[in-house]
Amino acid sequence: MRRSGRLCAQIRDMLAAFIQPGMTTADVDQHAARLIADAGAKSAFLGYRGYPGHLCISLNEEVVHGIGSPRRIIKIGDLVKLDVGIIYQGWLGDTAITLPIGPIPHDWQRLIQITEESLARGIAEARDGSRVGQISHAIQKYVESHGFSVVREFVGHGLGRQLHEEPQVPNFGRPKDGPRLKPGMVICIEPMVNMGGPNVKILSDKWTAVTVDGLPSAHVEHTVLITEGEPEILTNSAVVPHTQTAPAIPPDAENNSPVGAVTHVLSPAARAL
Repeated sequence: MRRSGRLCAQIRDMLAAFIQPGMTTADVDQHAARLIADAGAKSAFLGYRGYPGHLCISLNEEVVHGIGSPRRIIKIGDLVKLDVGIIYQGWLGDTAITLPIGPIPHDWQRLIQITEESLARGIAEARDGSRVGQISHAIQKYVESHGFSVVREFVGHGLGRQLHEEPQVPNFGRPKDGPRLKPGMVICIEPMVNMGGPNVKILSDKWTAVTVDGLPSAHVEHTVLITEGEPEILTNSAVVPHTQTAPAIPPDAENNSPVGAVTHVLSPAARAL
């Protein structure tokens, strides 16, 4: 899981460095396919329940599960959400990031920041003996205290040899809800935060979820290992070159990241595309 998570983070970061205005979302999907194949991995999403893409790429009001399209052009001022899942030697990694393409309005930037910070607060609760509801409550409380809303229809999940394992990890709930966490469990924590209301609808492609009110949404995700001490982030940012070569296979456990290391997946403030 450490190797798969680290590799997934490398691919995510290389895709983030690759994206430029004028590309189509299909261009990004095809590049993801090349990076995943060159690394000796497989897409965890392609073919899953019939999903046709190698990654999920969602823009602006699209919340999650956007499909790469040759007709969808990435423009200055867009919010691009990349959700990357891979299978490496039978084990999965899953991670997501929200990127601003060039200058964006201040409230959009704040949406990304609050979403990232809510992820950090959720991860901080992912400890031996805690209930899943403590993660859920921490995310919901922080998001709503800043005037945003959390999506109810899609939640985090366990991860291992399958993409969606128990337990479910909602981004809303009460601290006493859900099963207790134990060392060795691996979960994906993934806040999906809307600028407006929480309601979403599914487009005619039967996959892409968009906000009902048309306002933007942000999505970030880490794969997290429960330990006897600090939670360990398996998909923290990897330092990768901006040349698009195949990622090196990561070591088993040399660069593990405790919860104290997480502030952003890839800080939008540091990424002026």
